Amino acid sequence: MKTWVEDIKEEYNLSKKILEEYREKLDLDNPKNKEEDKIVGEMISDMKYALDWLNRGRRPGNRRGADRRSVYQRTSLMEMDIFPDLNLNHSKRFLQDDEKVMIVEVLLELSARERQCYLLHMAQGMSYAAIAEELNLSRRTIQQYVERAKAKIKNKVA
Repeated sequence: MKTWVEDIKEEYNLSKKILEEYREKLDLDNPKNKEEDKIVGEMISDMKYALDWLNRGRRPGNRRGADRRSVYQRTSLMEMDIFPDLNLNHSKRFLQDDEKVMIVEVLLELSARERQCYLLHMAQGMSYAAIAEELNLSRRTIQQYVERAKAKIKNKVA
């Protein structure tokens, strides 16, 4: 069974061959055909470039493709024992009542706008630009609100 890449390669090779045959039949004594020859030559060149890319799996002329990594980089991606033990099964931790109270107290230290921007950015993961668009403020203003909120929280917790 052929893949889609093999189908594309086959189509490109066939089209390249047709263009090369057409180019050979052009009479270059005619000035109009010289321009045609130039255009067809560029088309053939583009097809060769695309075919080279499809055959090699990387951009033609690129000497340092993903398959040409240094030995250290190749081994570090394959040998998982060089990484520290990653415990991916985290047990759920529930907040104690006193921790919840402390969080609320810290958030109440912030102004309403600082709290809103801080929670949208830190808890919801929204970007400054997205928050700015939602609140009809500038991105820099949102950034300042979040930075002020972080500084206040740091002072309160420390």
